[in-house]
Amino acid sequence: MRVKEMAALAGKAQIKCSDLSEEKKNEALKAIAAALQGNVSAIEEANRKDMQTAGKENLAAPLVKRLRFQGEKIEQACRGIDQVAGLPDPVGRVLSARLLDEGLKLYQVSCPIGVIGMIFESRPDALVQMASLCLKSGNAVLMKGGHEALNTNRVLTGIISAASVQAGMPDGWIQLVETREEVKAMLALDEYIDLLIPRGSNEFVRYIMDNSNIPVLGHADGITHLYIHSQADLEMAVELADDSKNQYVAVCNALETLLVDQAIAEQFLPLLMKRMEQKGTELRGCESARRYAEMKPADEEDWRTEYLDYILSVKVVDGIDEAIAHINTYGSGHTDGIVTADRSAAERFMNLVDSAGVFWNSSTRFADGFRYGLGAEVGISTNKIHARGPVGLEGLTIYKWKLYGSGQKVADYSGAGGRRFIHSDLPLEIE
Repeated sequence: MRVKEMAALAGKAQIKCSDLSEEKKNEALKAIAAALQGNVSAIEEANRKDMQTAGKENLAAPLVKRLRFQGEKIEQACRGIDQVAGLPDPVGRVLSARLLDEGLKLYQVSCPIGVIGMIFESRPDALVQMASLCLKSGNAVLMKGGHEALNTNRVLTGIISAASVQAGMPDGWIQLVETREEVKAMLALDEYIDLLIPRGSNEFVRYIMDNSNIPVLGHADGITHLYIHSQADLEMAVELADDSKNQYVAVCNALETLLVDQAIAEQFLPLLMKRMEQKGTELRGCESARRYAEMKPADEEDWRTEYLDYILSVKVVDGIDEAIAHINTYGSGHTDGIVTADRSAAERFMNLVDSAGVFWNSSTRFADGFRYGLGAEVGISTNKIHARGPVGLEGLTIYKWKLYGSGQKVADYSGAGGRRFIHSDLPLEIE
């Protein structure tokens, strides 16, 4: 089926999705979770084929880790679906209500965006997350995962589609796009696709943004920082730097650059080096940092690099203002944190760092839709539009204005003798 035909079918299905009850959508989600659990063998077999191909192609270790979708990862994906089912329906919420005049009521009501084009890396778990979020938010979706996960994605899409349609979802609400040529075709379908959400390298996301008239939601890089302030608890700082960097290196919220206040660099950096040596993480430091701990020299490019690997760049800064300036210069607007016992310093940092997530005394790895309680996420947005940070259900909705009248005409409100608007707030429910 050509991509244009797929998008047209998705559009027709989406109109039906927008009117599904919360109960019907939750039934479909539960059916999908049950179907995935009932087809673990088929999923794992497809994933083994992808893993074997990845081995032959010498795929980088962090990418192989993302590609693996077996055992506990499948169970975790199903738990994510259950959590999405347990969340309130994001569609049909009254965001504002106003009485314009007697018998003339205006409501701002949340609604699905429409047809979503998801272009993402070789992470089968991401496909499951994004499908469940699109279903619950009433959107149709065209999925394109990395080619390394093609066999797994085919099986997952088939299972999700069949189970959801049997549970009452319209056929065609979820479809799989498989080739790069089809992605190029998608970019021209602004008549059919309402939003593109690309996930991948900076170069890839920029390509999508530069070659389509369709609105794009997402982030190009995850150049994440943690600033160790002069008033930081050193033990806490080591633990948070370790977790932020090493808990899972191949993700966008993993720490890439550590900033250390000059006032505590001599005490902190030897502790950091010892922990990173234990974890096998390479340190690359500025000239000042290398005075206090053994590490490779860092250059200008390191401050702009998302390693997604066991590599951490380290820079010593002269106070909080230099730390903030560095982050706002080299960061990607994703997630940045501060470790300090000084609340006023933390508030200053969080107010002035221009990122989607700003954290105090916590790991940067908390920047995640599941951990935020959003059920899952379709990605993390560094855009400054309707959604920022982890994009869950609410980020996949927009709103429309519903006006309930009783025969009013604009002419009645025109001229010196015309009626006057009341413009008073109403309860947030449609009467």
